[in-house]
Amino acid sequence: MTQNEKKLLQQFRSLTENQRETLLDFAAFLATREEVAEASEPAQPVPMERPAQESVVKAIKRLMATYPMLERNKLLHETSNQMTRHVIHGIPAVTVIDELEVLFHRHYEAYITPPDKKP
Repeated sequence: MTQNEKKLLQQFRSLTENQRETLLDFAAFLATREEVAEASEPAQPVPMERPAQESVVKAIKRLMATYPMLERNKLLHETSNQMTRHVIHGIPAVTVIDELEVLFHRHYEAYITPPDKKP
């Protein structure tokens, strides 16, 4: 085992179960990046389970990690609007998170649509 592998294992063991799952998801994402680059096909979302109790901020972070191929600048305005609806207007977190998931999926669909098929 190399020094880096030992260090990674030591750090992995110090994490909580949720952190370990996140690290494994991220490692899987990194592994697929090379495959995607070689295949020259659009990147696939990194599946992450939605926790039963989740804040809007954590949901945004989870969705950013799920869809790392999306440009954050393109999502900023709509994501901010959803956060404002929750914080200022009192829309329940669950409702806002549902709408954020639709928003991110819609942006992903636009990302994978070939340029010649876009309206």
